[in-house]
Amino acid sequence: MMRNVAVLMGGWSAEREVSLVSGAAVANGLKAGGYSVTSIDVQRDMGALLTRLYPKPDAVFNALHGRYGEDGNVQGLLNILDIPYTHSGLLASALAMDKPAAKSLFAAAGILVAAHVIASRDDLASGPVMEAPYVIKPLNEGSSVGVTIIGEGERYSADGESWPYGEKVMVERFIAGRELTVAVMGDKALAVTEITTQRGFYDYDAKYAEGGSQPRLPADIPAPVEAEAMRISALAHKELGCRGVSRADIRFDGKDLYILEVNTQPGMTPTSLVPEQAAHAGIPFPELVGWMVENAACD
Repeated sequence: MMRNVAVLMGGWSAEREVSLVSGAAVANGLKAGGYSVTSIDVQRDMGALLTRLYPKPDAVFNALHGRYGEDGNVQGLLNILDIPYTHSGLLASALAMDKPAAKSLFAAAGILVAAHVIASRDDLASGPVMEAPYVIKPLNEGSSVGVTIIGEGERYSADGESWPYGEKVMVERFIAGRELTVAVMGDKALAVTEITTQRGFYDYDAKYAEGGSQPRLPADIPAPVEAEAMRISALAHKELGCRGVSRADIRFDGKDLYILEVNTQPGMTPTSLVPEQAAHAGIPFPELVGWMVENAACD
């Protein structure tokens, strides 16, 4: 058993506050499961992080969200240190965080994805690059950070103040329909949740603000649609090379299922979807986080 666990949380991405909440919940869950836990608020000072990781723990629970914690950077550091860590390895983490790369893999595996173009900020300033409605997304952020829906007759100017996510922008066809999400644990999809929100779409506030969304578990969808959502989620997890737990976000237009993205570091906050699906499958929270620790690995 991995007795001594360091929980990495915080970081300096746009998802810092959510990561702190996830990390605190994970630490409590691990303590309830009998683990000795050291919680580490990760800052840019790598020397300080290395000091906190000595003597080496048996495993690291990576509760970081967003850039640097979810995109392969901290995974590479932990590989060098030879400390087993939860969730996916360096390559799978980097691929999943890079939305165009992930969509290419999904499409090659026969999974439907929304049509998109990669535009510059200057392209957007010159006029629409796709027929509305469409969605503006950063190429490599999580938790719907920076995501904006552009409707008929609307314009979007990705200037430096409103768009701090780099020079390139993903412009993706908006798929009207229902929002579904599926947690994958190991190689098995757990359940399908439908998410409704009064905010127009499942944005950052809908994900994390109390009352921002209304999840329905299990989703009220036909059995063949449920089975297909679970199949493509497990397939996407496999194609990316994920391990541990991931969560796929899907749009259902009434006929077809489109994968939007796979989250390799899904939230573990009190309102998070993966713990809810695990509980629905008969896996209480301490058992879930304990399983993730016991399946921690390096690349």
